[in-house]
Amino acid sequence: MPADFLQLQSFPNGWSAPGARTATSLTLAAMSLGYGVVQLDVTIVNTALETMGRTLGGGVAGLQWVVSAYTIAFAAFILTAGALGDRIGAKRIFMAGFAIFTAASLACALSPNAIVLIGARLVQGLAAAILVPNSLALLNHAYTDDRARGRAVAVWAAGASLALTAGPFVGGALITLVGWRAIFLVNLPIGLAGLWLSWRYASETTRARSREIDLPGQLAAIGALGSLAGAIIEAGALGWGHPAVIAAFVASAVLAALFVSRESRTRHPMLPLGLFRHRLFTLTTIVGLLVNVAIYGLIFVLSLYFQRINGLSAWWTGLAFVPMMGAVLPVNLLAPRLAERIGPCPTIVVGACISALGCLGLVWIKAGTSYWAMFAQLIAISGGLGLLVPPLTSTLLGSVEKARSGIAAGVLNATRQTGSVLGVALFGSLIASDHTFMAGLQQSLIISAAVLLIAAAVIGFGARTA
Repeated sequence: MPADFLQLQSFPNGWSAPGARTATSLTLAAMSLGYGVVQLDVTIVNTALETMGRTLGGGVAGLQWVVSAYTIAFAAFILTAGALGDRIGAKRIFMAGFAIFTAASLACALSPNAIVLIGARLVQGLAAAILVPNSLALLNHAYTDDRARGRAVAVWAAGASLALTAGPFVGGALITLVGWRAIFLVNLPIGLAGLWLSWRYASETTRARSREIDLPGQLAAIGALGSLAGAIIEAGALGWGHPAVIAAFVASAVLAALFVSRESRTRHPMLPLGLFRHRLFTLTTIVGLLVNVAIYGLIFVLSLYFQRINGLSAWWTGLAFVPMMGAVLPVNLLAPRLAERIGPCPTIVVGACISALGCLGLVWIKAGTSYWAMFAQLIAISGGLGLLVPPLTSTLLGSVEKARSGIAAGVLNATRQTGSVLGVALFGSLIASDHTFMAGLQQSLIISAAVLLIAAAVIGFGARTA
């Protein structure tokens, strides 16, 4: 190693070589906390759905809005959040996001009614949108080598997997011992730790020249996604032919068209359409959308299945999800090594196919089915997800220049969260009433398997011509 490589001035923020390695590692820890707290709310809230429903009322549609308010804001704001990080500095934006998420979590815990809770969940989603793309941008800035970045992303994803795993167990215990409001308070110490580590160890990213924000594009995106989610959610209660549902679908289509038109004409688009000229970028965003439709839609309906149909408490529902979520962590760590051997795109194909087989293996379930009869299939669903996410994320980041890593990460996560919104809305509409619950669950499993196989085909055949 050249001597000048070890000189103090070679490293950001004045770190020496050992200090730089420590700073990089603790930056990774801070980014993992940021992504982890975002994912923690997925499983914790799903575990609390039945309890919140009994307390606040509103039926399945109300519970869908508690989940979807978060994911709609997440998906709609994430592109602007990534662009803000590129233009103002990812560290500044990331820390602001952590502070907002922590405050919104406190507001959720103190919510006096469902309307306030849904509003606080919207703010949480906004903060989550800030955290995720900027955590990836800071990782991309800290790890310049492709191989090191791939492994760092795997650790980042594994941290989120650990949060997903702990969420049901911790959430079930808190709900049983304290009540559902306590599930939001666990975010407070995580937020404070993440803020301190980010402030102390992360180095700021290079700023892009333009600082303009595409406000019309942002509003069109929020309107399009919100209208689409609302139409699908309310269709379960009102019927697909109801005038309000049809009007919401039409509004979503019109706003989506206006969004694309705006982005193609403005000098500083929220979503630079030129990114989609990169084939791998396009393929990975499509896969991200499809995978989340399947996986996160199923998490929603399985949570209600365990509690509403099989009569499990929040505690036992949390325990039921622990092995499923726990399988993601070791597979996340295995994924980059497998990708180094067979290639990232084949690894994504294998992961999607494993998850699809798990879905098909559950189609026969009915009310009262033993948990152990579902165990292997649940592990396959989550294990396939754990296998495909790290190479999916690393491949997308590697497909664009580093100066645009924030917006690129934003696009991936926006499409993934859009998939989550659509999955929860669609599958929730299929189980809207108790007498159609099991038929709706089986339809959801078939749809999930088909969607995952389509995702495998998209990346498998598309990457061959890339």
